[in-house]
Amino acid sequence: MTNTRIFGYADPLNARAGGRVDFMISVEGRDEVTPRLVRVLHGDENPEGPGYVEEAVDLALPETLKVRRQFTQVGAFARAQDPEGRLDGLKSFTLFAHVFPTAPKSERQQIMGRWAIDRAMGFGLGIDPDGHVALWLGDGTEVDEVRTEITLVPRCWYFVAASFDAATGQAELYIINCVNPWNSRISTVVPFDTDSWIREKLRVTPAPTGGEASFKLASATAFNPVRGHYGGFLFNGKIDRSGVYSRALERAEIAALASGADPDRSGLLAYWDPTANLAREGVDDLIPDTGPHGLHMAGVNRPVRCMTGFNWRGEDSYRLAPETFGGVHYHDDAMTDCQWERTFTLELPDDLKSGVYCLKVEGGTGQDSIPFIVRPKAPKAKLAVLLPTFTYLAYGNEHLSYEAPIAQAITAHTPVIVPEDLEYKKLEEFGLSTYDHHSDGAGCCYSSWRRPIITLRPRYRLPAMNFPWALPADLSLIWWLDHAGYDYDLITDHDLHAEGLDCLTPYACVVNGTHPEYYSEEMMDATEDYLRGGGRVMYLGGNGYYWVTGTRKDAPHCIEVRKLDTGSRAWQAEPGEGYLASTGQKSGLWRSRGRAPQKIVGLGFTTEGMDESQPFERMPDSFHRRASWIFDGVGDEEPIGDFGLACGGAGGVELDRYELGLGTPPHTLLLAATWGHSDNYPLVSEEVTYAFPGRGGTQDAQVRGDMIYFTTPNNGACFAAGSIAWSQALPCHGGENNVARIMRNVLNAFLKDQALPGSQFTGDEKLWR
Repeated sequence: MTNTRIFGYADPLNARAGGRVDFMISVEGRDEVTPRLVRVLHGDENPEGPGYVEEAVDLALPETLKVRRQFTQVGAFARAQDPEGRLDGLKSFTLFAHVFPTAPKSERQQIMGRWAIDRAMGFGLGIDPDGHVALWLGDGTEVDEVRTEITLVPRCWYFVAASFDAATGQAELYIINCVNPWNSRISTVVPFDTDSWIREKLRVTPAPTGGEASFKLASATAFNPVRGHYGGFLFNGKIDRSGVYSRALERAEIAALASGADPDRSGLLAYWDPTANLAREGVDDLIPDTGPHGLHMAGVNRPVRCMTGFNWRGEDSYRLAPETFGGVHYHDDAMTDCQWERTFTLELPDDLKSGVYCLKVEGGTGQDSIPFIVRPKAPKAKLAVLLPTFTYLAYGNEHLSYEAPIAQAITAHTPVIVPEDLEYKKLEEFGLSTYDHHSDGAGCCYSSWRRPIITLRPRYRLPAMNFPWALPADLSLIWWLDHAGYDYDLITDHDLHAEGLDCLTPYACVVNGTHPEYYSEEMMDATEDYLRGGGRVMYLGGNGYYWVTGTRKDAPHCIEVRKLDTGSRAWQAEPGEGYLASTGQKSGLWRSRGRAPQKIVGLGFTTEGMDESQPFERMPDSFHRRASWIFDGVGDEEPIGDFGLACGGAGGVELDRYELGLGTPPHTLLLAATWGHSDNYPLVSEEVTYAFPGRGGTQDAQVRGDMIYFTTPNNGACFAAGSIAWSQALPCHGGENNVARIMRNVLNAFLKDQALPGSQFTGDEKLWR
């Protein structure tokens, strides 16, 4: 029997009843598959919980779908918009660019040119597999090449240029060092003698490529009869200003360009200046041509913008000196949009119940469950569950479990990797998470839903931890709300980001998911305004409201984050490269920008550990008459959550704590705290100013998760249990346990259109402290 492989994705990930969802599906091994629609309620197959739970949805679907294998372009590059073919068929020419190679000794890489790999036609300026700068020409029969003797040093800025005079057959190749005290990995103290000038006669004149083999930056054009045209010879590194002349420049003209002078207009065909469209609000994927013909470059797979350029001199932000931030970073493994053809469109009924749905696609030995989230056509319930879709994308298809040497040290146990995990690991064409590094060592700052995301499948569990993460973990909360009989609407980070406060105001209460880590300014503002206006929030997660995250209005499928020099981070942005191209805002921690999560929900990240979760223990504030109702039915000394699907307890994995010094409202009641954590729970790095022993769970009192309650203006309130594991304790013991009891007490109070219990004792708050 032929092995069948099925993968797909939904667009959008966040849908609305009455709307439509497109499904892009790729299948190897057969040309037909069977679809069916299910609503997923629980994904964790841990025997301590209800197991996998789904319900069939009675909706008319095609009996079968016609499918084929679809291919994905991996790698970032830019393609010239040249409908008249001005950059094709050049005889004499000069190519030039400021470049910052990050992996010069790998495969052949094209910096710029119009080269058809399969037909050996055109011209290209690039780097050969040994790290030499080279110019190659092809006429469809023969290829000729000139290259430098000196190899490029990684992560240093150079000016490279190549000219060809068709009348004489003479080619010239230039490398000019552009290292200054700021812009490169090494400085001017290194005896850096790489300047080179090569002159050589070539026997080949380049032939026009025509068709799909367009002029590109950071790529050439490859072809496969099954796949068609795609980018090959992909470049790793940054390219700043670059351009093309229709004549061979003199040596003095080359030197002027290397110094950063504006190009002479005589014979200039194109001059791509990435600084020309930098704006305070960020920048898109278009690289402007400021030459005479407007042959702008369109980026593919999000080349990273707002990066330092060849003339950078230490400014922290592209806003301060935009002319020095012309760097555009290209990665050979970047992927933000599979660009598959649509296989099927699902029309959602107006009355479709809000929930997490999967289109299950099956055929032969293969199947896939393609998730999407549905909110109602108009708000129905008084309760909204805010699913953290920004965080889902941030972790999408993470490779940390397989590749990070520290993964086992962080989790304090051996990863549990099954054969299925290894098969998923091979799917590198489906892109990276923001916890991964590109092949050249740079951190991955983009993640998108326009690709199959294996980590969003409802049964998925993170191999490094061997329990569910993100959406599969949040299904524990959804299952319990159904079990407990609560009506709720699902909304997502993307909805909140797009609509702001209007997304929340229809609801009496909003409940967070397990891990609302990635937040935009719009989301922070809306949450704070909702609480101030009388809204009621149940913050039920860990490590929330942490990273400054952005997305473009024209591309909500793709989020961006830059990891800066504090916080628990898988990578760190290079100096000067901490601002988001999507929004122009400084990224990093919200705490570092004056908006610590404690200021909004009272808690903020303090520790993480994956060896064992612990219960909460009641604190004196839990007996105060302002809040004692939260513990109705819970004993005075009863451990709260000494059970759970995430490491055996309700308090663990990632924990948040009360901290007045970071903005916890001063009238907040500290209701309960976790205790008994091991030294595998260290204090987070942003809390450590000096390194010394004793910062683990057995010795540092700040290593804990807190449960708090505080009121807000206009009869609003916030209840927070600062633990990722909290909601994953809800399904234990059939959904009837003391974590569930506290949840019921708070939900029932927050959903009532009346004063909160204990509000008559507001005057006590000043005395209680």
